[in-house]
Amino acid sequence: MTDVDLSEAEKTFILHSMQDNFREDGRGCEDFRHMEVETGLISNTNGSARVRLASTDILVGVKVQLVPVDPNKPNVGRIEFFLDCSANATPAFEGRGGEGLASEITAMLTRAYSCPSAIDYPSLCVLPGQQCWLLYIDVLLLECGGNLFDAVSIAVKSALFNLRIPNVTMTKDEGGIELDVSDDPFDFKRLDVAGAPIIVTVNKIGHFHVVDASEKEEVCSLARLMLGITEKGTVTAMKKEGSGSLDTDSISEMIESAKKVGVELNKCLLNILMTEEGQEVKPVGFLR
Repeated sequence: MTDVDLSEAEKTFILHSMQDNFREDGRGCEDFRHMEVETGLISNTNGSARVRLASTDILVGVKVQLVPVDPNKPNVGRIEFFLDCSANATPAFEGRGGEGLASEITAMLTRAYSCPSAIDYPSLCVLPGQQCWLLYIDVLLLECGGNLFDAVSIAVKSALFNLRIPNVTMTKDEGGIELDVSDDPFDFKRLDVAGAPIIVTVNKIGHFHVVDASEKEEVCSLARLMLGITEKGTVTAMKKEGSGSLDTDSISEMIESAKKVGVELNKCLLNILMTEEGQEVKPVGFLR
């Protein structure tokens, strides 16, 4: 969503700049803007992260809770997304104005993470057929500056990387099995999120397409594809938005572009997150 108004001259300038692969901020069509990622910011969560992409600001907190398993999936854990659009982000979110956008983003995240290989769901099962970990992922949209879906997905993956899941001990007695959750802050396990997808939004502007569109570029876009991309280039979800139509060739080109950018973005993000944990990793790409 965007509240930016552009004149026809500004729209024409943006459209023509695409022809030379040179956008108004100096980026190429497949370049992301500078992004800042921080983790471990919220003390009362099991994992958290904050992502700033230009003027877009996202905060994510993850809490874990032991719950009965899903009878249809008795050997895996569960995950649920919740998103709140702060009224401070834009006046349009006052009252219930942000509910529609929140539903769209949570639905896209749910679809992207429904892939069995997205995260290690079996490791979240504590007692097969009985108890598992449920991950509550709360997303707070603090400020809107364009490209919300991508920024939210990056913040979610960062928070899951930061997640500390308490270890559980099991003791048998006459009444069955008793579970004891450790309250030691240093007694935890980590979640493998290498396969967790990042959403890459590709906007079609004229005869060209761009990733990480600015607010002005979003105004000029009549159609866009949002794809959940893993570090291996697997597409876990796809959604088309906008009133404009897309031909087969355009869709194929946009998917390939999303895969290329998504693979690089996943690798770059993991490198940055691993560096924050004190591991020696060579930085790559456009995050810091």
